Amino acid sequence: MSDDQKLADEWAAALNAQQAGEAAGGTQDDGGAGGVNEPSKAEIEAFGEDTASDNRAPLSREEKRKLDAIMDIPVTITMEVGHAKISIRNLLQLNQGSVIELERLAGEPLDVLVNGTLIAHGEVVVVNDKFGIRLTDVISQVERIKKLK
Repeated sequence: MSDDQKLADEWAAALNAQQAGEAAGGTQDDGGAGGVNEPSKAEIEAFGEDTASDNRAPLSREEKRKLDAIMDIPVTITMEVGHAKISIRNLLQLNQGSVIELERLAGEPLDVLVNGTLIAHGEVVVVNDKFGIRLTDVISQVERIKKLK
């Protein structure tokens, strides 16, 4: 099992434990988000799995091999809190303790980008003293394709 998969499994276990604690009446600091709907697990169908409601033919061995090769391509995922434009003069005057005002308001969802393309919005969560992001809105494939044009 890869290190990335181990880390993903640890995050999933931690989030499940957090949700179980909240469901059992425990209190968990939500960072002031308040009133946020709890995420639900997505049902993910395995590639090539033939179901009664799916009229597609199962994947051939060659197609599965090609798909496996694509699945191992690394991508860069970025969570963007916000951005600002400043002059070089102001940039050179920054020092420890300086504050840069961002265009985004406090409490607005963060942008989740994959290789520079917006794919979702989310909110910051803390699990086992590590930061993470809970996706609140995933951009549909149709919308992502429209933005490429």
